Amino acid sequence: MMQKTTGFRRSLPLLGLLALAACQAPDPAPRPVPAPRPQARPENTGPSQEELRKARAERNRAANIAASQALTKASLASNAQRDFYARAERALRDGGRLRRDRVPLDAPIDADTLTRNFIAIALRDEYGAGGMQANGGGAPAPLRRWQEPVRVQLEFGAVVDVATRRAYRVEVSQFAERLAQATGNGVSLTDSGGNFIVLVLSDDERRAVGSRLAQLVPGIPPQDIAVMQALDADNFCTVFAYSRGASPVYSNAVALIRAELPPLLQTSCIHEELAQGMGLANDSPAARPSVFNDDEEFALLTRHDELLLRILYDPRLRPGMSAAEAEPIVRQIATELVAQSI
Repeated sequence: MMQKTTGFRRSLPLLGLLALAACQAPDPAPRPVPAPRPQARPENTGPSQEELRKARAERNRAANIAASQALTKASLASNAQRDFYARAERALRDGGRLRRDRVPLDAPIDADTLTRNFIAIALRDEYGAGGMQANGGGAPAPLRRWQEPVRVQLEFGAVVDVATRRAYRVEVSQFAERLAQATGNGVSLTDSGGNFIVLVLSDDERRAVGSRLAQLVPGIPPQDIAVMQALDADNFCTVFAYSRGASPVYSNAVALIRAELPPLLQTSCIHEELAQGMGLANDSPAARPSVFNDDEEFALLTRHDELLLRILYDPRLRPGMSAAEAEPIVRQIATELVAQSI
């Protein structure tokens, strides 16, 4: 059973011939040396680079045509959402939100701030039992994280064209490297066999994703599929992380990002959901500067958030620790990080 956290040549033939020649007895009289016979070229059993280039271009052309056709067929709801999210991004930016400064000067960090925010974000769940919104800033939860390399696999709906897919891959690959550096745990992009699935789907595709989700994340609870299929329009993206049985160690995660989002909201979702899927499961209204705050002040992972990830994956902490067990260790780590000014 899966437990859920809401909120992943060589060629040496000539050498051999020369050695044989050196071992032969000399001829009694010199013989004319025959002209070397040209070696037969091996048959070309595979496509040429030009053929591969043309095939790749044809695949891209077909994918773009399919994306265009899918957009044409998209429901009125999906098309309206593109306008809705574009307006939402503009409104947030006009209101001074979706900031992109990694180390904001107006939000200094100290050890007490880091400790308090870590406890609120890593050791509480945004949702309690049954997926209900928890009261009091989140339901208490044990410390959870990955112990194996995280392999992020992207899957796109038909409406996502080739250029957008490439941009996503570059961005997710770069952000995976950043997560790996912050946590010390392997995080990388993969084409298949991923344990952290990121779906980029239109509204229509999201509503029909149930069977595919069950294939990608075996054992995913039906109620989680229902949540994704019925995702409220106010939610740009979401992530679910899972462990096996009662283990506090993650084994799978799945994130959903709306294909209708404009570029900055797309990037914001990549940052928040992938980082949250590493084990920072909750949001806190007091966390600042942080993406783990529903006020949308910051669009991108901040230095404060990187330090939270570093604390989470510090070997002095163990998966399964309660807040009471972890807090003195967290405070010590936070004090060291602030003293190092890193």
